[in-house]
Amino acid sequence: MKIKKILLFFVIFLLGYTSIINSQSIITTKHNLSISGTGTVKATTETEICIFCHTPHNSRPVAPLWNRNDPGLNYTLYTSSTLQALPGQPDGSSVLCLSCHDGTIALGSVISRPSIISVSTGTYIPNGVSNLSQNLRNDHPISFTYSSAIATADGQLKDPSAITSPVSLKSGKVQCTSCHDPHKNIISDFLVSTTINSNLCNSCHQRTYWIASSHNTSTKTWNGTAPDPWPYTQASMISVAQNACESCHNPHNAGSNIMLLKYQAEESNCLDCHNGNGATKNISAQFAKANRHKITNYTNIHIANETNQVNTMHVECVDCHNPHAAKNLSATAPAVNGFLTGVKGINQNGLAVNPATYAYEICYRCHAGSTGAPAAATSRVIIQNNVRFEFASGNPSYHSVAAVGVNTSLPSLIAPWTITSRMYCTDCHASDGTGSPAGPHGSIYPRILKRQYLTADNTIESSTAYALCYGCHNRTSIRGDISFKEHKKHLDDRTTCNTCHDPHGISSTQGNITNNSNLINFQTGIVTPSSSGILRFDDLGNRKGRCYLTCHGENHNPYTY
Repeated sequence: MKIKKILLFFVIFLLGYTSIINSQSIITTKHNLSISGTGTVKATTETEICIFCHTPHNSRPVAPLWNRNDPGLNYTLYTSSTLQALPGQPDGSSVLCLSCHDGTIALGSVISRPSIISVSTGTYIPNGVSNLSQNLRNDHPISFTYSSAIATADGQLKDPSAITSPVSLKSGKVQCTSCHDPHKNIISDFLVSTTINSNLCNSCHQRTYWIASSHNTSTKTWNGTAPDPWPYTQASMISVAQNACESCHNPHNAGSNIMLLKYQAEESNCLDCHNGNGATKNISAQFAKANRHKITNYTNIHIANETNQVNTMHVECVDCHNPHAAKNLSATAPAVNGFLTGVKGINQNGLAVNPATYAYEICYRCHAGSTGAPAAATSRVIIQNNVRFEFASGNPSYHSVAAVGVNTSLPSLIAPWTITSRMYCTDCHASDGTGSPAGPHGSIYPRILKRQYLTADNTIESSTAYALCYGCHNRTSIRGDISFKEHKKHLDDRTTCNTCHDPHGISSTQGNITNNSNLINFQTGIVTPSSSGILRFDDLGNRKGRCYLTCHGENHNPYTY
């Protein structure tokens, strides 16, 4: 009976030991560098397993019985304009890990052996994601004290007291072993917690807006067409939500030193999903059009904490979209919609706002007085290149972006537009074509207009020539002279809408309600002074006025209607 109990205990022990070996032991991991190892990197003859890191005698005076020399190197450290911590040279467990993973000390170079243990695939750790090299700029920062002060200053980090097992600080610092357990590879990459749905990242990071964002909740999957948007994550992570942070970031050997992004070119981190192979809309195709926001022209100019007013001109996806906040949620003009949530801007008073409340405030970052902003498209009597001034509510006339318009009689408006309607900049400036993604990504039409708007003199009027205007203003009403009794004559004489009307508006600092109502701001070069040297329009009341000008050989000195 006693023998049976002993045998039963022995069987249970063996089963338990086998279970440990299969699920939790270093024996079945890549860190078993002995000849019995299951990985491709292993010794040619050495049978001992622990010796590659530990020795019971004559070890370095570093816990835990360390059997390797300190690399003794200076490492290039991770930096960021938003980093609150002060990483120092690697210490603690991190420098122990780097004695293999920086690729400078032979894998088989251990203190307890007089000669280097032979390894089948070469002397050093092979090149690849596991070889961090001496350049740690593209790796998650390590060996820094994670304090309450840092968490408070950052604003998007958990207090260290809220970080719970299995993630842990080592003597108050973030080290390699905060996220990795070198003896267990139950999940993958020796991680202490799964990265699915960014569980590991969320142990420390608590990004504002993240919980409700599409990148945290979307079940969209990759359709299999190259390129793979998630080349570094587990095969089981097949949706945007499952990849979450790693949809854009790579914690080790990232393609970019900035924010540990997968790719150096910022837009590539967005367009490997937003090319129609993951996200529903193909944004990438819009940026191939002749007229576009030229995101490919700039690399590493945008920084996360740059000023609201863009002064070093550039445009990146993240200038208009916050990838931690963006979501599919509609809104009513001029409020920001879900895609624009959490983005900084400039308000109508010229003040920085973060986040922007109105969509036009995001446009104002570049188009409201920034040095290097695109020049005015049309030469006019009054030139203004700051759209904030053009849309101001005190102006003699303006399109109703920042405020309800001043014109109380607009019979040409097509329902549901009314005189009290507000509009988005993107009602005019957006990708062209039915079914195209919203927003001013790219268009076949100049100035990223969503419909055709011809401005060349002597243009033959048609529904397509001025499709942009006729999208809101009824063509029959315009040609029927209901708003202005000379509309049809001017259009038939091949005078374009743009010849007389300035589509944004006229600043009150330059124009007035007598000469610049109804968006009147003549295009010079086509419209010239009258025979008496005068070039202006006078508003004489409801649908009444007079013009002093010369156009198409016709001298108005004045012409009154």
